[in-house]
Amino acid sequence: MKKLSVIFLVLFLGMNANAQDAEIPRDTSKHLEEVKIIGIAKRKIETEMKMAVSVDEFLASSENISFIKRGAYAWEPLLNNMSSERSTLTIDGMHIFGACTDKMDPITSYVESNNLSTIDIKSGQEGSLHGATVGGSIDLKRKSTPFGLEKKFSGAYQTGFEFNNKQFYNLANASYAGDKFVADGSISFRKAGNYHDGNQNEIKHSQYNKFNTSLGLAYKISPLSSVRVDAIFDQAKDVGYPALPMDLWLSRAIITSASYKQLFEAGLVRIWDTKLYFNAIEHYMDDTTRPENLVHMDMPGWSTTYGLISKINLQEDRYSSEIQLNVYENISIAEMRMYPQDRSKRTMFAYSWPWVTTRFTGLSMNNSWEISDKSQLNFGGSLGLNYNYSKYVEFNRIFYPEAPQKNNRLLPGLHASYELNIDQFDFSIGTGYGHRAPSVSEAYGYYIYNSFDRYDYIGNPDLKNEISYEANASAGFKNEKMSIEAKANYFHIQNYIIGRILSLGSPMNYQSVGVKGYTSLDHAKLFNLTINTNYDILQHLHWKGVLNYARATDDKDGNLPFIRPLSYQTSLHFMHKGFSVQTSMNGDFKQDNYSPEYGEDQTPAYMIWNISGDYTFNIKNVKTALQVGAENIFNEYYSTYADWGNIPRMGRNIFTSLKFNF
Repeated sequence: MKKLSVIFLVLFLGMNANAQDAEIPRDTSKHLEEVKIIGIAKRKIETEMKMAVSVDEFLASSENISFIKRGAYAWEPLLNNMSSERSTLTIDGMHIFGACTDKMDPITSYVESNNLSTIDIKSGQEGSLHGATVGGSIDLKRKSTPFGLEKKFSGAYQTGFEFNNKQFYNLANASYAGDKFVADGSISFRKAGNYHDGNQNEIKHSQYNKFNTSLGLAYKISPLSSVRVDAIFDQAKDVGYPALPMDLWLSRAIITSASYKQLFEAGLVRIWDTKLYFNAIEHYMDDTTRPENLVHMDMPGWSTTYGLISKINLQEDRYSSEIQLNVYENISIAEMRMYPQDRSKRTMFAYSWPWVTTRFTGLSMNNSWEISDKSQLNFGGSLGLNYNYSKYVEFNRIFYPEAPQKNNRLLPGLHASYELNIDQFDFSIGTGYGHRAPSVSEAYGYYIYNSFDRYDYIGNPDLKNEISYEANASAGFKNEKMSIEAKANYFHIQNYIIGRILSLGSPMNYQSVGVKGYTSLDHAKLFNLTINTNYDILQHLHWKGVLNYARATDDKDGNLPFIRPLSYQTSLHFMHKGFSVQTSMNGDFKQDNYSPEYGEDQTPAYMIWNISGDYTFNIKNVKTALQVGAENIFNEYYSTYADWGNIPRMGRNIFTSLKFNF
């Protein structure tokens, strides 16, 4: 009966639309460039429900992104219900690799909402422009103010407080736009304590402390060319992970780039943009805050990347193309150091990432051909060369005596899609084929403890490339008052990489129950379906929503882990003059297709109700917005399929925010 009530409620209210994929009215005289730039993401990194969202919270509003949560900070994004190894995460196209073997520092944790302008999400092989992928790509685009704006100085300051975990935050950014010189800067600070679940229990080790700042400077060399330098510095300290046996003492990142852009007034080539970049990350996990651990372990990690991106945009009548060259080198190092209560009496040392060098060179192309005002063909491909070198390969040879120290892989990819618009109806169909190389952990990891299934994991340098065969389709209808769209994709992945129990070796971590080695299944199958609806009830009253279904099985028809059950989001939004009120509900149905083999248990259904209101007004020339809201109003106690170790989510949380735009 409860399920039926939820279904009727969803049908009545509608479903919450994807924050990144805002609907853009079609225009028979549209320019292709506008489709590429405007149709990707909304420019404000915020949701209708909440102004001061984190990057994770903003991505969570997307229809095809979910998260694995090990705490309140640094969630691991899953695109198309696939682990982060199967997707490409970049910042302005730059490859950045985390330094934590436990995936506690995804790239999304090194930026803030106030130094981003958009987030470009591409599904499957459409995301291969930035490198070899299976699941797709997430590109975080930084703010870049155009030259010569009428308003030379602009900026914003935002502050607020969240009561559940006593989070206090300050976000500020400013820009200067001259005719020949542009500057963008931002600074942010967040500090949060432990949060409380729906039963008012304190979730220990869920606090965090984060500082982020960025600076971008651009200079126009000529009317059609410019240079730009950018830098981001991010630091997190005292970050707790209640789902893990250890916490983060310190994480630091420096992300820099220098670019040159040339525009062309006529001819086939319209833009040439080249960028050199460098980033370095250090990440220190330890368990000294856990006095119950008799034997302590430090897990420091370092990741350093140098890279080059060079791309050109071509335009000729109804045809456009983007060609991109990606070159980078990354060095990943991670250590394990065991000791009793006294750090000076170290009893064990090992490399969990044994100084692994990865070099990648890839050439990618995306093409669009507007066949007519109603139809468009998109096609492209990529070819990458991936090279790995392990300095201390003897760690892997303990389990795989013939493991090579060097490995070269060829990573091809192809994709094509056709779009058709007939009056108020839109249709698309597409396909893709691509390879990805094993990640550093999958190929070279040494005793990486997984607290979800309580096994130590060993990498295998001899793993084959994963090979993905993809099909996707969509159909939609839109008129002046409503729209509805259905999207589906299917992936058949050969050599699917996953952990299986090894018959040899004993666990190193005293909490482990055994050892698993990364191996390749014959294949795995993944299917995703999304239905979006929007309806304008009145001029100032709108409802939106999304319904998600996913199914994934291995080569023996067993369930794959971390696949989202049937889920829904629904919202109602009222706006009039400076006032705005919005309410939403979201939830998952019971997780029927879980995987005990990979450490999962069944999670029950849940429903969360949120509400917020804001008022926008002017103080002289300063636009001001005040917002008050509450998440999980009924203080529901719940845990989802993606909560590591079934840690409960946050209970009722009242939040406030005040923002000034000048």
